Amino acid sequence: MLLLSCSRLTRAFDRGPLFDDVSLELFHGERVGFVGPNGSGKTTLMRILAGQDTPDSGDMHLHAGARALLLEQHQEFPRGRTLFDEAKSAFGELLRAQEEMIQVADQLSHTTDESLQKTLSVRYDRLSELLRNNDAFTLDHKVETVLGGLGFRPEDNAREVQTFSGGQQRRLLLAKLLLASPDVMLLDEPSNHLDIDTVRWLENYLVQQSQAMLIVSHDRYFLNKVVTKIFELHDGRITSYPGNYKQYVRLRDERFEHRMKEYEAQKEYIEKQEEYIRRVHYGQMAKQAQSRQKTLDKIERHEAPTRVESPRMHFGSVMRSGDVVFQVENLGKAFGTKRLFEGLGFQLQRGKRLGIMGPNGCGKTTLLRILLGDEEPSEGTVKRGALIHVGYLDQHLKMLDEDKTIIRAVWPEPDPELTEQRMRDLLGRFGLAGKIIDQPVRECSGGERSRAALARLVVEGANVLILDEPTNHLDLWACDALEEAIKEFDGTVIVVSHDRYFVNAISDLLIVMESGKVEVVYGNYDMYESLRATREAEEAAERKRKTTPAVSESKTTTSSTGTKPAKRKRKFPYRKVEELEKEVMEQEELVAELETKLALPDIYRDANLVKETMQDFEDAKEHLKTLYEHWEETMELNG
Repeated sequence: MLLLSCSRLTRAFDRGPLFDDVSLELFHGERVGFVGPNGSGKTTLMRILAGQDTPDSGDMHLHAGARALLLEQHQEFPRGRTLFDEAKSAFGELLRAQEEMIQVADQLSHTTDESLQKTLSVRYDRLSELLRNNDAFTLDHKVETVLGGLGFRPEDNAREVQTFSGGQQRRLLLAKLLLASPDVMLLDEPSNHLDIDTVRWLENYLVQQSQAMLIVSHDRYFLNKVVTKIFELHDGRITSYPGNYKQYVRLRDERFEHRMKEYEAQKEYIEKQEEYIRRVHYGQMAKQAQSRQKTLDKIERHEAPTRVESPRMHFGSVMRSGDVVFQVENLGKAFGTKRLFEGLGFQLQRGKRLGIMGPNGCGKTTLLRILLGDEEPSEGTVKRGALIHVGYLDQHLKMLDEDKTIIRAVWPEPDPELTEQRMRDLLGRFGLAGKIIDQPVRECSGGERSRAALARLVVEGANVLILDEPTNHLDLWACDALEEAIKEFDGTVIVVSHDRYFVNAISDLLIVMESGKVEVVYGNYDMYESLRATREAEEAAERKRKTTPAVSESKTTTSSTGTKPAKRKRKFPYRKVEELEKEVMEQEELVAELETKLALPDIYRDANLVKETMQDFEDAKEHLKTLYEHWEETMELNG
């Protein structure tokens, strides 16, 4: 069912049009990723679809009775309200219906007027049906589930919203939108401020929902897992591609190549015909020339295809360092009684790329500072290799003087060997050209600052790059370019990032940090996910193994007096103990198999398969519970 459509939308600001003649359709059940370069107008278009902005021209239609809600970046919360109450306020209509039903019920119990009783009874039935259809009698459970999934602890529920950080408040806004469950979810960077486990929960949650979704995200791994279609906003127009982000990249490139071949073939044909017409436009062949000219005039000319151009980032050649850049043994760090990590050991060789991942506050930046020598470890050693020259990009980009222009911030002390033209060429490689390079750093966007900081590392000649969240402000195309630049770099790279796609693309070695513990993975993020799935499958098998002795032990259970308890009445039909024990074991194997299946990442690409598997899992667990009860009864009554 078509839920939202817009046609020929145009929106412009002082600097010119953001988009022109944009049209799109969004159907029930579609999860659409919305991509485009920074500044192309994605957020503006989302605000128009949510009714928070007005287009200069064009039409927008929302299906009658349907709701579209936009994930806000910031919001003022009422003072004194707790986290739980604020999250529950997302059910505004249902809460009002509950209150009204209580009032109607009270009126019904006191009125003696038959006509009024009939009216109130009809109203009560309608409210009851509304609440029942929306599963409104389990609202508290829904709130607890979503808040827990988004990383809030049970003890947080009673805290006032004002006491939470900005990132936590944004997670609350996401929780409210998920709980409100509008027909059209407009999600603008929903995975921001979430750690890996929370993003994984959100991915699994979204693929199980039936609403239409339009999702703006720089998280390519997230887009791969969640979306079923991609809208690309480029040159003021939207192009639709089926599939997830990986399929979009392939189809986008294939489409560009195909259109380029068509354009070049037509251009070559037209040039040949025009050359022929010029040569024979007079004399005996003039009629043929006129005929060919008429044919050319009727041809619909192809426009030269365009695509979003990625900056051609490159870190250049650097001095060779020693073969071992960092040798880390039994490293640990604690602040007072708070232990960040311990027992960390790894060797980073020249030319290798190390990725570091983990939730906020787990010690990632502290580890970087220890490697840089700016922080002392609580225990363990860090040995630095010979001839290493470290370049450090901190996530707040403090290396750039905000009062200087881009070119002077990147080139603070002009070097006779590095001319201004070479500096301009270097900045151009990182997508900074024209007037922007003479603009003060403080007036630049986050993406422009990030690219300038990366260019500064080239000027410094660093052969060991330590990058703290380098993709934070980069669009998808700049992220692609940075990945390629890192893979081509002759030196060594250490990257801290929440961007799983980015880490997966560049890592030879991965450190995954959690609160108080750390894991070294010899591979990339896909390898880590594979190891995690295997580990969870083994834990599920171990849980299954532990349930078998419990059944056996309970065979000899007696009352505290040493005599068998009195037999109870049968709840289940008679069956042999051996038959039941065999069925219990088979059912336990089925539960473990389904649990393992749900741990596999690929399953979440198919929303229907996820729903079916989760339903099978819940049914299997419920049946196993019944079998346990049947077995206990059989052991007691068959003796």
